[in-house]
Amino acid sequence: MKLHCFGESGNAYKAALTLTLAEEPWEVAFVNFFKGATRTPEYRALNVMGEVPVLEDGDTVLTQSAVIQDYISSKTGKLGGKSAAERREVLRWMFFDNHKVSGVAGSLRFNMNFLPEEKRNAEVNDFLAMRLASALKVMETHLGSQKWLAGDEITIADIACCGYLFYPEHFTFDRQHYPNIDTWLDAIADQPGWKHPYDLMPRALGAVE
Repeated sequence: MKLHCFGESGNAYKAALTLTLAEEPWEVAFVNFFKGATRTPEYRALNVMGEVPVLEDGDTVLTQSAVIQDYISSKTGKLGGKSAAERREVLRWMFFDNHKVSGVAGSLRFNMNFLPEEKRNAEVNDFLAMRLASALKVMETHLGSQKWLAGDEITIADIACCGYLFYPEHFTFDRQHYPNIDTWLDAIADQPGWKHPYDLMPRALGAVE
């Protein structure tokens, strides 16, 4: 499989980490996002949405990280839950992530670190930070009673919800404020083959100071 990605993308990290933890061979197709690579006609022909990640598996071309994660899980029989009930729980947390966690954390992290300073809006970022904190409190409470989000072992729900939480750039998330999330992230990092996003995919920018 070929994954179109770059290191700074939390959504691409979800796909890359799912491939890695499912022990599915894959290769990087680097996308130079900050140089406008996703806005070219060639890339839009691959993905009309102009986003990463994109997964190519032979003639199958998939976009959107959750769809890619589901495809990998279905193809390998790994990370998807052990029953129909667990599968629904996996989907519940993936939808929660998409709307409440990554959908907010991704914008906030981009605005605070990669958007030119003159375009950063403090009021918008304060609102996003409030929304993110509310979602993280839900996860913190849930993880107080169980090790994983959707069952008794790691699933693509965990990989989805952690997509932005390993990054070093400041976006108001501090692991020390969420001890249950901190323990959960350590458990994810303890999985065989786990890698930090900047070790798993090439970066489009240099290190952020």
